[in-house]
Amino acid sequence: MSKKYSAEIAVIGGTGVYDTGILEDQEEVKIFTPYGAPSDLITLGEYKGRRVAFIPRHGKGHQIPPHKINNRANIWALKELGVQRIIASSAVGSLREDYAPGDFVFTDQFIDRTKNRADTFYEGGRICHISAADPICPQLHSFFINFSKRLGLKAHPTGTYVCIEGPRFSTRAESKLYRSWNADIIGMTLYPECILAREAEICYISVGMVTDYDVWAEKPVSAMEIIDTMNRNAGNFKKLIMESIPNLPKDRSCKCGEALKEALL
Repeated sequence: MSKKYSAEIAVIGGTGVYDTGILEDQEEVKIFTPYGAPSDLITLGEYKGRRVAFIPRHGKGHQIPPHKINNRANIWALKELGVQRIIASSAVGSLREDYAPGDFVFTDQFIDRTKNRADTFYEGGRICHISAADPICPQLHSFFINFSKRLGLKAHPTGTYVCIEGPRFSTRAESKLYRSWNADIIGMTLYPECILAREAEICYISVGMVTDYDVWAEKPVSAMEIIDTMNRNAGNFKKLIMESIPNLPKDRSCKCGEALKEALL
């Protein structure tokens, strides 16, 4: 891939995060992968001296449901562009009282409740047992905790994310079960995105915004409520993600870039 079609940092835009207008010298590129087409064309551009790639996880206009996202194609395409760090945004439901709508959460653990998602690049020929003990890049995680404090945003430094298959929301029984597991937030997109990034040796951070209390709170979740919360907090969301980019350390001090070293057989 030529330097022209390259990026150092990628933003995967989740629900409500689609605006690439602040990137300079924008160009849309189509990347071909062994896994088919990514969610959409990838927008490349400059932001305050850093090369950035942007891909809307659900496609432009939110056309792809969570269980149909081609995660392997998305991550493969970003790897082809030379991306070393992924900042992934997501809308999440809260499983606890003190994680309120509008709050940010920096996920550090997940519980996988998906069913039918291709979740590895290694399906035969060579075996890969990637470590998932700490699935989020520790350098990015620490950076975002400190950066959110500088911005004065209400953010929670930890969060166990229950990733469900979707596209339906949980039953009350399921929601109460996840709370009994001491999980903090719930969503439909973290897995296998974060694990595929680890297999690709790309640093990954999930920046979640709480949009609602999950149905354990005896109030049925609605898609309109989620979009409304996202719209009201879009400015802070964009500020947190985009203003982090020029402030990210140039060098990676984590071990994400050598994640395959002890994983391949």
